[in-house]
Amino acid sequence: MTGAPRGDLFIVSSPSGGGKTTLIRRLLEDPPGAPLHFSVSHTTRAMRAGEQNGREYHFVRVEEFQRMVQRDEFLEHNEVHDNIYGTSRAEVLPRLAAGEDVVLDIDVQGARDVRRVYPEAVSIFIVPSSPSELERRLVSRGLDGPEAIRKRLINAAREIVEAPSFEYVIVNDDLDRATLELQSIVRARRLVPLRQAERLERLRREFR
Repeated sequence: MTGAPRGDLFIVSSPSGGGKTTLIRRLLEDPPGAPLHFSVSHTTRAMRAGEQNGREYHFVRVEEFQRMVQRDEFLEHNEVHDNIYGTSRAEVLPRLAAGEDVVLDIDVQGARDVRRVYPEAVSIFIVPSSPSELERRLVSRGLDGPEAIRKRLINAAREIVEAPSFEYVIVNDDLDRATLELQSIVRARRLVPLRQAERLERLRREFR
């Protein structure tokens, strides 16, 4: 064999408050098989209480973000809810080349852009169970006022329309079941022949 196959890039997207971050955290805590690398995005928004730079996000000033854009350091970057977010090439491409699987926690617009430049990505859309449940989650987070929550619900209605463009859709009406479904997608991708090439080659030699 000439080396390990490329890793898979898993894009997990949902409306704000749809549960993608919780599901990704559960996936990383109990990955099916080999570990997964979580790609930490860059953002210009302020750090919230309890967050750490380099864990939830790489927090940078607008000027530094713009310099990174000029240097073509992002796979994608977009303005979301009055802040700028971006996926660094350095967080993703070297790990994929080394055979590692990478997970992106990203908004719908960013997911669209990543799939445009990296069409091999595995795209997964998380759908909240209902508008009322999504509103309840947004309120319970305590991060936004009523007007910001109203805007997020309007954006959610637009984003859910794009769900059919993703390869997989998970309805997050039961957290344990949604976690299992996300794990199952990752496990299935790791069982395709290309990812099993080394084992298949060994078996082929043994059956000679």
